[in-house]
Amino acid sequence: MSKAITFSEYGTPEVLRLSDVAPPEPGPGQVRIRVRAASVNPLDMKIRSGLMAGAVPAVFPVTPGLDAAGVVDAVGEGAGAAVGDEVLGHTVGGSYGEYALLGRPVAKPEALTWEVAASLVTVGETAFRVLGQLGVQAGQTLLVHGAAGSVGFVAVQLAVARGITVVGTAGERDIERVTTLGATAVRYGDGWAERVKAAAPQGVDFVFDASGAGVLADSVALTGAGARVITIADASAAQHGVRFSAGGSGRAGDPLPELVRLTAAGRLTVPIWRTYPLEDAARAHADLEAGHNRGKAVLLP
Repeated sequence: MSKAITFSEYGTPEVLRLSDVAPPEPGPGQVRIRVRAASVNPLDMKIRSGLMAGAVPAVFPVTPGLDAAGVVDAVGEGAGAAVGDEVLGHTVGGSYGEYALLGRPVAKPEALTWEVAASLVTVGETAFRVLGQLGVQAGQTLLVHGAAGSVGFVAVQLAVARGITVVGTAGERDIERVTTLGATAVRYGDGWAERVKAAAPQGVDFVFDASGAGVLADSVALTGAGARVITIADASAAQHGVRFSAGGSGRAGDPLPELVRLTAAGRLTVPIWRTYPLEDAARAHADLEAGHNRGKAVLLP
C-alpha cells in the first residue's frame, strides 16, 4: 500500500484525508512515477468543493491533482520513458500521492528543481494555449489581468519574449515583480481601466483575464470586441461575448517540451511560493483559497 490524499464527499479543505491506497498500475503508454513534487492548482479546489460537479463528476474516492514530477518506477507497454527516468507531466487519476501515472511524460532536465518541474505543467500550458487562441502578434498590445498570479506571470514572460507590448494588472505589492518581467504594471481595483488607458495610449488589442475579478465588461470596452478577450477564471464569460478557455491534456502539439526547455535555459520563471508535506494538503488548499499565495504551492510526498 501507499499514501495518497483522497476525498469521498464534496466540501471544504477538511474533506481531504491522508489514505492508504494501492499504487496505480500503468496501462499502455503510461508510466508510474514515485512522486517527488505535485502542484496545487485552482481547479483542484473547484473539483473538491463540488463547483465542477456538472462538468467533472466525481467517482469517489477521488485523489486530486493535475500534474506532478518524479522518478519512473514502472512502465506500461509502449511507454515514452524508462524506469529510473526523471520526468514531469499531466497525471492520470490524480497527483496527490506517493505514486502517480503519467500518460505523456516529458524528461526533466537537471536544471529544473522538482518543485518547478511539477508547477510548470498546467500554468505553462494554459498561458501558452491562451496566447495562441488570442492570436496576439509582435508589436500588438496585450493586457493581462492577474499578471502576478501563476498563469499570468508565465503569460507575461511568453508574450514579452515574442515582442508583444504587455500591460499587467497586479496588487500594489506585486507591481515591481511584474515590471521586472518587461511589462508595464498597473494597480488593479477601482479605476483600473483608466490606468490601463494611461499606460497604453496606443490602445489595447487583446485581453487575457487570468484573475476572474469581474473585469470582463471593461475589458471588452477597451478592445472593442468580445472576441479579443479570453478568460480562464470568470464563469460569466458568455454574458459578455467572451471566450472561456479550458484546455485538456495529452493533445497533439503539446507545448510542454518547449516550456521545459525555456525554463531550463533560464528564459522562463515559475514562482514557487510554498511547499507542504503531502499530509498538509488541506492546509495548502485553505491557504490558496484565502489568497495568501504569491506563486505556486507544491506538495512534497
